[in-house]
Amino acid sequence: MYSWATTAPRGAVCILLLASLGCVTSQPLGGESICTARSLARYSLTFAGKWSQTAFPKQYPLFRPPAQWSSLLGATHSSDYSMWGKGEYASNGLRDFVERGEAWALMKEIEASGEKLQSVRAVFSAPAVPSGTGQTASELEVHPRHSLVSFVVRIVPSPDWFVGVDSLDLCEGGRWKEQVALDLHPHDAGTDSGFTFSSPNFATIPQDTVTEITSSSPSHPANSFYYPRLKSLPPMATVTLVRLRQSTRAFVLPAPDLVSRGNEIIDNLSVPETPLDCEVSLWSSWGLCRGPCGKLGVKSRTRYVLVQPANNGTPCPMLEEETECVPDNCV
Repeated sequence: MYSWATTAPRGAVCILLLASLGCVTSQPLGGESICTARSLARYSLTFAGKWSQTAFPKQYPLFRPPAQWSSLLGATHSSDYSMWGKGEYASNGLRDFVERGEAWALMKEIEASGEKLQSVRAVFSAPAVPSGTGQTASELEVHPRHSLVSFVVRIVPSPDWFVGVDSLDLCEGGRWKEQVALDLHPHDAGTDSGFTFSSPNFATIPQDTVTEITSSSPSHPANSFYYPRLKSLPPMATVTLVRLRQSTRAFVLPAPDLVSRGNEIIDNLSVPETPLDCEVSLWSSWGLCRGPCGKLGVKSRTRYVLVQPANNGTPCPMLEEETECVPDNCV
């Protein structure tokens, strides 16, 4: 005698289980897409810094240390793992990496997640870039069950700022994407409250979530990315992933608009010129009123330049002002 489960059509079983088990052939529980590609895929990853003094003139770091990028650290993984995400709290490992450039704790977190949940397939990295405008590269491998890519690169110097990618899916249904290019914008890890590139350590207590830094947020004139005349910041970096074919050794990433000089690049496309307006201090107190007795005298006050204008920004106003007065101690 056969049970109904052994004789009923497969579709009927799926319908019966749909309500309780989510039996859908193309969607897992939670509505996340399934990658049905049959094979592994390898990609080249090229990170290109666009952090120039022309694009980001305010408080641009020129020395001790000059503008640069840390090494890149990333992982290929499933949706069960998250390296970072907007609106989420940074892990201790991510905090150590974006504040001090120490990768050990973050590596251990990635390893632990891979062992516990089998959610991480592999870790990849790329060398640091010693200037704000440079490039670095790596290769990575993705699997149908681990088709997501995440990475972080620390902005140096900075309190806890970084750029990166959060859970980029390189699979689209049953095929691997051939190429993906993204603009990268600065993020605040929410662990340090510094406003400028060179701010001293000032822990955020209680810790805040990861947020994107924009031209108006944080809305404080002292912030290094505060450009109130801009609707949005220009990209601080870009990343390009290209699927590799057969021998990865023979693959050369086409870059018609880039002239390579080791880790340095010259972008032949026009670099955005971000206008930087002049910023001045508050007026000083009025000085003594000087002049002869019986006549009006003159007193003055001054202010000084805090930020010099750049890239056709608003020029500085007058720095000294005089007005008539009645002399205090006439001669």
